[in-house]
Amino acid sequence: MRFDELDLEDEILDGLDDMNFQEMTPVQEHTIPVILEGRDIIGCAQTGTGKTAAFLLATFTRFLNNPPEGDRKPGRPRSLVLAPTRELAMQIHKDAEALGVFTGLTSVVVFGGMDHEKQRRSLRQPVDL
Repeated sequence: MRFDELDLEDEILDGLDDMNFQEMTPVQEHTIPVILEGRDIIGCAQTGTGKTAAFLLATFTRFLNNPPEGDRKPGRPRSLVLAPTRELAMQIHKDAEALGVFTGLTSVVVFGGMDHEKQRRSLRQPVDL
């Protein structure tokens, strides 16, 4: 199945195209349509099969279809992603920036063992993810 067969915003499709992603992996094909319907899922697949992209694409679609109302408070993300390791958190952030490059959505990564003040400053703006 191709990504352009889904009900994704053009900005998201542009990000996918920019990354040369046209066809979904099996885990994406089984999960993204379900998530877009607003249903919860649990997915299990090997590393590198597109699980991160699946939840990011659905999350970004929800963000774009439901813009925040009123003033947004700094440091209060619209969605929070928890990762068990610093490396995975950084990879999710990298994927979020690449997939969301044309959306105008903001993504911040915060983890221990690094410059806390720099991370605090990154949360002084409204954050989506």
